[in-house]
Amino acid sequence: MSMPIRLPTLPAEVDTARAILQSHLAGSLCAIYRHGSAVADGLRPHSDIDMLGVVDQPIAPETRRHLITELMAISGRYPSDPAERRPLEMLIFLRADLEALPYPARCEFVYGEWLRHDYEAGAVTEPVSDPELTVVLAQARQEAIPLIGPTATDLLPAVPKADVRRAMKDGLPTLMTSLSGDERNVLLTLARMWHTLATGEFVSKDRAADWATARLPHTQAAILTHARNDYMRGTTRDWQACQPALRQTASALHEQVQANL
Repeated sequence: MSMPIRLPTLPAEVDTARAILQSHLAGSLCAIYRHGSAVADGLRPHSDIDMLGVVDQPIAPETRRHLITELMAISGRYPSDPAERRPLEMLIFLRADLEALPYPARCEFVYGEWLRHDYEAGAVTEPVSDPELTVVLAQARQEAIPLIGPTATDLLPAVPKADVRRAMKDGLPTLMTSLSGDERNVLLTLARMWHTLATGEFVSKDRAADWATARLPHTQAAILTHARNDYMRGTTRDWQACQPALRQTASALHEQVQANL
């Protein structure tokens, strides 16, 4: 196993999370990676810290409880944290699942702030299969930086392009139903899906938005630019004031995604 990579720009939560995984998974831990926006183009004001681990043994129930408790203690609450900590998203995959690579991809352990209420009620995360995980693996293989273990291309699987398209198609209905209340993220996710399907590359949300705005009519491009600027600045807006244009833009992006599937 290679030595950890020390990067001066690591947020404090990364080192602490790495130590937590090493403490509880030492015997089976194959690798820990950083991935997502922090690696692609730098953290934005509301970006999560995305981390991915690989183990060669299933995680025991008691270990799951310890991981949840300790990750909750360092992860920032979403959408704002009193201590200004970053929200943490931790995915841990079983090496055998990566080698078999089922569709949808299977994750041995998930920690995310959207599950905090369940954790606080005593829930313990179980293995989960989800199309979104297939896309995450494909993107992580392209961009992930190892903190412990081999490079991403040496350990993470090459996800077939057909599986990436299938995962995006399967995730579209749920994404579209979440437009109300999650406008910025839905628009930017649709733009990124369109870009990936058209180019085969994964890029940050803001870069995908720049690419998509150049290919949209003026009014729809303006709405997507609002979403992109809010993402970059950490600002929010009242989307109720532009509902018709918002829905037209989401529909246009949706059509482009479907056309490229």
